[in-house]
Amino acid sequence: MLALSDPGKRQKGVTAFLLEKGMKGFSQQPLHGKLGMRSSDTAELVMEDVYVEDWRRIGEVGGGFVDTLEDPRQGAHHHRPSAVGWAAAPWRRASPTPPDRKAFGKPIADFQALRWMMADMATELDAARLLVWRAAFFCDEGKPYTREAAVAKLFASEAACRAAAQGVQIHGGYGFTKEFLVERIYRDVKLCTIGEGTSEIQRLVIARELLKA
Repeated sequence: MLALSDPGKRQKGVTAFLLEKGMKGFSQQPLHGKLGMRSSDTAELVMEDVYVEDWRRIGEVGGGFVDTLEDPRQGAHHHRPSAVGWAAAPWRRASPTPPDRKAFGKPIADFQALRWMMADMATELDAARLLVWRAAFFCDEGKPYTREAAVAKLFASEAACRAAAQGVQIHGGYGFTKEFLVERIYRDVKLCTIGEGTSEIQRLVIARELLKA
């Protein structure tokens, strides 16, 4: 949890703390009606007069916000590979074509427009996978990889959203029903551009790293 320990210092007055379920005044309210990721247990955290001891502090006093921005890589580690997986899912579901899809007497895979969609999806999937591998390589080698991590998160998550949209498009009206998995993928994948650092935050991190040079 991030809390204002010194409101007068704004972002430099934010401190991180670890709270545990069952603490007095700390409760959770389940959230229902989400667009996607409905199998994920999501809740609103409610804090009313919660007393937090200093031993629950994470990092330095006033360093919570800065620490969060300085190292967005760790929390996003699972989002980058998962975004690649989401990008691959609609491509596989649409390849070679949705079952029994024909138009004007021939399989829709024979049409150039669909082939271009498939080519774009495959190209972005390869690019996203390589960007994730590069960030992982830098991490394994002990090299700075803040920029590489942000680039991978930004591109992979947005490529996954584009792939999902194209997957629905390829399925046509079927893709707008729950009968085919691409409908669920289309809803679920959006979280990749929001969770563990939005696309906008990734762009800020990338620009900051570029301007350091």
